[in-house]
Amino acid sequence: MERVLGIGGYFLRAADPVALGAWYRDCLGLDADETGVWQQGAGPTVFAPFESETDYFGSRTQQSMLNFRVRDLAAMLTQLHAKGADVADKTQDMDGVGRFGWVTDPEGNRIELWQPA
Repeated sequence: MERVLGIGGYFLRAADPVALGAWYRDCLGLDADETGVWQQGAGPTVFAPFESETDYFGSRTQQSMLNFRVRDLAAMLTQLHAKGADVADKTQDMDGVGRFGWVTDPEGNRIELWQPA
């Protein structure tokens, strides 16, 4: 059986694609090139379908949620606060998995930030 090798891209609609791309670059440090290619660090990727009624993604209208691995969750959340980003008040620790925090981008997409254990 042929298998996928990994995530090849993540595409989202935006009212202002240039501004949204700048937000991801300036607030999260996502350094994609002019064609959108981003050479990410090696590490685990989780693929997990959720129940359709979940509130985990924030808004029920959001059909998927992007999760970024981070080195230091506390430092990333501090950086996002300093840039005026919409950061969730709480974080979550999961034994053996890591720490989680959330931010909502300027287009209303909730993003999960994960510091693996």
